[in-house]
Order: sequence, then structure tokens, then C-alpha cells
Amino acid sequence: MEFERVSLRRQPNFVKGHGAPLGNPRRILLIQLGDIGDVVLSTPCIRALRDTFPNARLVVAVREKAAELLVDSSWLDDVIEVRKGKLALFGEPISQIDFVLALRRFSFDLVIDLRTGTRGAIMAKISGASRRIGFFAENETWWRNALFTDLLSFEYTSELYVADYLLVLLEAYGVCASHRNPKIEVSLSRQAEAKQLLAAFSIGSNGIVVLQPFSLWRYKEWGTEKYIGLIRWLVKKWKVVVLIVGNSAEQQRAATIVEACGDGCHNLAGKTSLSLYAAILKESRLFVGVDSAGLHMAAAVGTPTVGIFGPSSSSSWGPRGPAHVVVKNNSLHCVPCREKGCADSEFSRCLDELLLDNVVKDVNNQLVASVNLYCC
Repeated sequence: MEFERVSLRRQPNFVKGHGAPLGNPRRILLIQLGDIGDVVLSTPCIRALRDTFPNARLVVAVREKAAELLVDSSWLDDVIEVRKGKLALFGEPISQIDFVLALRRFSFDLVIDLRTGTRGAIMAKISGASRRIGFFAENETWWRNALFTDLLSFEYTSELYVADYLLVLLEAYGVCASHRNPKIEVSLSRQAEAKQLLAAFSIGSNGIVVLQPFSLWRYKEWGTEKYIGLIRWLVKKWKVVVLIVGNSAEQQRAATIVEACGDGCHNLAGKTSLSLYAAILKESRLFVGVDSAGLHMAAAVGTPTVGIFGPSSSSSWGPRGPAHVVVKNNSLHCVPCREKGCADSEFSRCLDELLLDNVVKDVNNQLVASVNLYCC
């Protein structure tokens, strides 16, 4: 098996199943039980399966919070939500037994799990599919690997973009990936909803810049005061409208930033659905923020980005392409350390010492490169 599209340090190895061709499956289940960003980065896998098997019924299983991201997808026939603590089918809570019965009613003949945990492996097994493919998990519970008919061993390296890593599993079994960059489809009705919401902000010809300063992991954050400085510069120099986004738990933190910045900055944290957030990003001129789901979503709807990176690897997680820029602290040899802050302390010196001027420079370059908009 040759892997021409991605340069791999170590070639994948079939440890179970010997890489037999997939044939012509009629009903396919793709399992991705990661976070929202993981689902975004899995969209090339969804497209590859649809392109390779255009007549198959293609279903994806994702965690509840990510399911809405796929509601407008033309590549999928169904989405199964998997909730924390309980399972769900098409958004309706059901018992464990009912879930098993409903899953088996699909009569899947092929299941592919994109992660190495146990929950997806259990789903694959109870689906009743005759072919169950996954990554070999060396350090996982011993019985997890036994639930698959086919396993691929592959040593992931931090230089490999995560979307390419996921595609390795599919390409090993002959699935052709013509579209390697993540993409989220946004319906016309969702775009209309976004435009109606944005109309309340009196947006001029200079457009919108979306900022996501927050993360579930504090070691990824750049600092409130520096975001305030960036927003003041954006509003003064570029006359753009700045929207602060985040989840409902981050509303107060966003409100603090908006209060400090005054006119031209608005708080949308916790006020939009995930699908509406994607539509707002599509209407925006630029996204600036931490390594987060929002960064991946913005790139996936075609909006230019400036990603602010600290301990995490920008090679793995940074959007690729000329429309996307990564800012990081190159003065420290330890970047990226791939740890949860310095000595796992949740504090990241690399981000604490990343100067406002460094980010302003790249944001300015991105805005200059924008088409049909100008600085006044």
C-alpha cells in the first residue's frame, strides 16, 4: 500500500485483518467521539467515504455537542448523537438497550472508528457490522482491540496534520481522499439567520472580526488584557465590528472584555447555536483566537484565520493554507512542548510572553490581504 499524498515517517502496519479491500458496503457507520474540533477535522474522512461509496448509506456517530455541526451536511444520510452518561438517537434520549436495538436496525456492514478509546470500539461491536476497522491502541484496555476485525498500527508524529492522520486509516483500505482540508457546509437558511442577527450591530463596509479568547484549557489562553489591546487597535485602525464568542460559561469573561473596549465590540458568548456560529464565521472577514474548535470551524467555512498557539503543536492543529496564519513565541526553544502548560501547571510562559505587537502584525497583514474591504 502506497501513501503518496502524505509524507509519513513510519508506514502504517496492518496488525489485524491484513488490509483486505472494503468491497462495496451498503451501510457505513463512521464513529468520531472526540470534541467539536475533532469532528471538524474528520470532515475530509466523511467526504472521502461519500466520494468512494456514493450509493452507500453513510451515518456518523458523534458526541451530542458536536452533532449540530453536521446538520447541513449533504454528504451524510444520518447523524447519531452519543451523549455523556446516556446515549441518544437523532436527538432523542433512549435507554442503553433501545440504543443497541436501534443501532443494529441500521444493519451496518462497515464501521470505522477514528479514535482509540473504548466507547467507539463498543459501539462498533454492538452495531453487528461484519467489518469493524480502527486504529490499534497499544496502551488502551486489553479487550478494546479485540472488538475490531481490522486494526491499523500507525505511529503518529506531531508534524502531521490531524486531518491527514485520520485519513491514513481510510487510505490504508483503499478509500480515496480528493479533499484533504476540513469543510463545514452552511445552509442558505442558516446564513440568512446569521445575517439577520448581525444586522443589529450596524456593520459597515469594513466587516466583522470574530475573536475567541477562551479555551476549556487555560494553558492555551493568551491573556485578557492583550485581547483588550488588540480589540481597541482593531476598532480604531480598521473600523471593524468585533464579536467575542465563547460558550455560556464564558459569558461573564466576555462581558468584561466588551465593557473595557466600549463601542464596536459585542458579546456573543453563549448566545448562538453551533450551526449559527458556523454561519456567523462564514459572514466574517477574519477569525482571531486560540487553538480551539472555533479556529477549525472558521477555516472550514472559508474564513481567514490568525491562530494563537502556545504549548500545542501548530503543525498538528493549525489550519493550513495561505489564508491561515499561526502566531507563536519563537523565542523559546521549548515551543511547542505539547504539555498542559509549564510543568503541567496550566500556566504557559510562551503565551504569557507573546507580545501584543506580534499578534497585531499578523492580524494587520491578514486584513490587508482581505478583498473588497479597506482601511479608513
